[in-house]
Amino acid sequence: MCKGLIGKKLGMTGLFSPEGKYFPVTVLQAGPCVVTQVKTVATDGYNALQLGFGEKKKSRINKPIKGHLKRSGEGCFERLREFSVDNPGDYKPGQTLSPDMFKVGERIDVTANSKGRGFSGVIKRHGFHGGGETHGSHSHRVPGSIGCSAWPAKVIKGKKMPGHYGNEQKTVRNLEIVDIRLKQNLILVKGAVPGSRSGLVLIKVTVHG
Repeated sequence: MCKGLIGKKLGMTGLFSPEGKYFPVTVLQAGPCVVTQVKTVATDGYNALQLGFGEKKKSRINKPIKGHLKRSGEGCFERLREFSVDNPGDYKPGQTLSPDMFKVGERIDVTANSKGRGFSGVIKRHGFHGGGETHGSHSHRVPGSIGCSAWPAKVIKGKKMPGHYGNEQKTVRNLEIVDIRLKQNLILVKGAVPGSRSGLVLIKVTVHG
C-alpha cells in the first residue's frame, strides 16, 4: 500500500460528535494524485512512488520534466513528491490514487510549511515577557543582555534572539481522521494543521513505535 498522498489545506471548520460535543477539524484536499514514476530496489535502490498533484500550464514546464512526465500521460503537475511503498509492482505510471486508501478513525501525520512571519522580535518569536512599562524603564521589547561576561566572552550558539520566524517545515503527528468524502477528495482531521489556506500538505499514515 502507498503510505501517503499530496494535498492542500482548504481551511478549518467544526463538527459535533454524536454526544453533542463540538470539536475543530481541518479540511484537507487529498489528491487525486497520479503516479509519475515507480522506483524499485533493483533500479533505484529503494521502493517508492513519485506522485504528481495539481495542474500546471505546459508552457511553464521545461523539456526535461515534460519528457519525464510522458510515461504517465499528458498531465502537467504543479508538485512532485515521493512516498515509500511496500510493493511497487502493484502500481504503474498513469495510475490515479485517491483518499480511499485511508479509513475513518485512522491516524495520520501531516507535513506542511508554517506561516511566514518575517523578521520578528524576541517577544513574538520566543515568548519573552518584556521589560517594565513604568518607573522610568527604557527596556520594553528588547532582548536585553546577551553576553557571557569575561568567559567565554562570546554569544553562545543557539541564543534566543530576533530573527526570521515561520515558513518552516512542520509535522503534526497522530491526527485522527473523522470523515472522508471521496467524491470531493476531502479528508477531515481533528485539530489544526500548519500553514495557510491552499498550502501544500503531505499526508502520511502514522508509523507507530
